[in-house]
Amino acid sequence: MKKHQLWLCPLAIALIVALDQWTKAYIVAHFAVGESKPFLPHLLELQYVRNFGAAWSSFSGARWLLIGVTSVGMLALAWLLWRVVRHPLGVWSLTAILGGGVGNLVDRVRLGYVVDMLDCAFIDFPVFNVADCFVVCGTIAAAVYYLWVYPKTDAKNWGNGNGTDPAENN
Repeated sequence: MKKHQLWLCPLAIALIVALDQWTKAYIVAHFAVGESKPFLPHLLELQYVRNFGAAWSSFSGARWLLIGVTSVGMLALAWLLWRVVRHPLGVWSLTAILGGGVGNLVDRVRLGYVVDMLDCAFIDFPVFNVADCFVVCGTIAAAVYYLWVYPKTDAKNWGNGNGTDPAENN
């Protein structure tokens, strides 16, 4: 992806955040905390849960630590997106992670917790939300990108010892 096309990334991030916030607002408006209703029978239920921690409620109650770590992580990923990554898979993966991360960050700053609502009915798994889906899918795509695509594409321009910035090549 050319540098001049990166303007699409903030738009995609904003759309991810909007979708995430809309689903959370719907759940908060139509469910009591802890209430559960079938969504896709035997697969997925909707359940309103407040998560005061991170994944699997780790770091529960460490709101400001989580806000700080998430903010630094989002800034680092935004820098990578702007300065290093050009392959479409890498761009998509970072955009998805940023959108999901910002969606959960908005909750954590505004509410002090993250609203979760998707509960897998067929396995014992923590309740999650739309933002989490984007973070997980983006992270899997980022791993594929970094392990198999990056060495053949973006790495050739970045860190080649001559100071060439891939952003200048596009």
